[in-house]
Amino acid sequence: MKNIIIGTAGHIDHGKTTLIKALTGRNTDRWEEEQRRGITIDLGFTWFDLPGGDRAGIIDVPGHEKFINNMVAGVVGMDLVLLVIAADEGIMPQTREHMDILHLLGIEKSIIVLNKCDIVDEEWMDLVEEEVREELEGTFLEHAPVLKVSAATGQGLDELISVIEHITSDEVVAKDTQTIPRLPIDRAFSLSGFGTIITGTLVSGTITKEDTLEMYPIGKECKIRSIQVHGEDKKACYAGQRVAINLSNVKKKEIQRGCVLAPPDSMKNTDLLDVKLDMLASSMRVLTNHTRLHFFTGTSEILCRAVLLDKEELGPGESGYVQLRLEKSIAVRRGDKFVVRFYSPMETIGGGVILEPNPTVKRRFREEVIEELKRKESGSSADVIELHIREHGDTLITLAELAKLTALSMEEVKEDAGKLQEEGKIRLYAMRKDIYAWHADSERAMLFTLTDTLRKYEEAHPYRYGMKKAEAQMTHFKRIKANVFDKIVEAFEEEGKVKRMDEFLCTPEYEVRKDGLFDKVSKKFLDSFEKAGYDFVRYSEIDFGKTPGDIADDILNILLEEKQIVKVTEDMYTKKSFIDRAEHIIRDKLKEEPVITIAQVRDIFKTSRKSAKPILEYMDSIKVTKKTGAESERVAYE
Repeated sequence: MKNIIIGTAGHIDHGKTTLIKALTGRNTDRWEEEQRRGITIDLGFTWFDLPGGDRAGIIDVPGHEKFINNMVAGVVGMDLVLLVIAADEGIMPQTREHMDILHLLGIEKSIIVLNKCDIVDEEWMDLVEEEVREELEGTFLEHAPVLKVSAATGQGLDELISVIEHITSDEVVAKDTQTIPRLPIDRAFSLSGFGTIITGTLVSGTITKEDTLEMYPIGKECKIRSIQVHGEDKKACYAGQRVAINLSNVKKKEIQRGCVLAPPDSMKNTDLLDVKLDMLASSMRVLTNHTRLHFFTGTSEILCRAVLLDKEELGPGESGYVQLRLEKSIAVRRGDKFVVRFYSPMETIGGGVILEPNPTVKRRFREEVIEELKRKESGSSADVIELHIREHGDTLITLAELAKLTALSMEEVKEDAGKLQEEGKIRLYAMRKDIYAWHADSERAMLFTLTDTLRKYEEAHPYRYGMKKAEAQMTHFKRIKANVFDKIVEAFEEEGKVKRMDEFLCTPEYEVRKDGLFDKVSKKFLDSFEKAGYDFVRYSEIDFGKTPGDIADDILNILLEEKQIVKVTEDMYTKKSFIDRAEHIIRDKLKEEPVITIAQVRDIFKTSRKSAKPILEYMDSIKVTKKTGAESERVAYE
């Protein structure tokens, strides 16, 4: 079963509210002032059942020019609009403005309802119908069915209901209930004993009782206490339904029309929007840079400034890329439609589609900016995700952050990211808590920088195994988190793009230099340690002649890495064979006696106390021995 939302539009006093009452048996004018003045000021809601069993929610929107903001709010989530035109007056100014707004907000399915046909003769009726068809020629309403009814007498209502059922069953596409839920709020109030109640049309996803959602842009989490759909308690509500929801943890005074209910961290507040703006051909205004406008999207109305990015001005019927700088924060999604009205006097001048809901400040007439916006205009959600990933080349970006920026569900982001990875456009790195995405172009640029850095380092330090990984990161890639950088290096290593030895990185073809100088210095080390035996020579005491100290340091590290020598303690080294022999002797001694002392070690290895103590401390470090409490005594580690 589809969830259907039907709306009305049309000039004041053309009978929209009366028509709804004839269809549903209910009056949608809620306020005393509305009933007294006979006009709809705010949105009214009700429902009726179609012959096939589907229940259609119906929204009565105001026709008066002063309440056009309420009209725009009412269009949110509509599947079908009844454009009501009084047969005795025909198309009026507000009818035209409503038509413009419906077009700008992307409403595709409409029925033209010529109301009050009981008060005009047949000849007049024919003239009005002809005028309407001429007026609608070339518009999105050109092929909409035209029905003659009288809400007062019931004439033509059966045929209208039949056409509504045909369109909603055959032509209206069911809304996506699997994506993130999003509920733009058009009304908030309090009920004694219940607390805060909100109403709106659920435009996407599913909301379930006991869900915890977030109120944007105020940033408050609130729990769903109960749900009503068309006056009936439900455990869940679905995209396309008019709903009333009882919330906890948020007060009525904190909420206003324009707030949006959605999952925590699924959207991101913004006061900047990149948009494609289409000026109405009927507009009498020319939009210039930095013009102040009224901006309408969903149920929001916000003042903004329009920064024209690709043109000096926009005239009637023209289109352009614009950055809207809002005076208050908002939470929206790419692809949302909007309307703009001139600041003063208030008149609708255009509208369009949001291309980027979380942009950075853009400068005018930049070729790369225009190209990016063209791609966002014509591209899929995967294209937009790719652009966001490209923009975060020096940091990488998580899929969770992408979901927040694009207002897509995590499942949608994962699906798009998976496709992009299969196409070789991005690479994904799965970490413990999240998945990081990196653009292939950024990866190639980093690999070039890294290998170039390593080659220069290898030339400058030929007796080192390479550059320390931490040094490479802090020098060129410090904006990438250390654990993510490790993952990148692992991937480069597996693909043979870099070589790694413990903490050192080098180019794949690099080998540490083993030339005459290396042989000379390494022989000096080994001979010195051999001659010293267990009396241990200090590195600082070895004379390398004219060989620079940093080269001696590097060659010492090579001998350590190759396990030819061992660092016993600070500045004290010996040959690996000596320390291995010492380990065997001490293990055997501990099998004979439970405790071994520094004095015993001194005597066993015929050395001094200052060398015997480091031997035992080294044995502690490799878990052969451990202290018993006395400084000079050791027992077996196990």
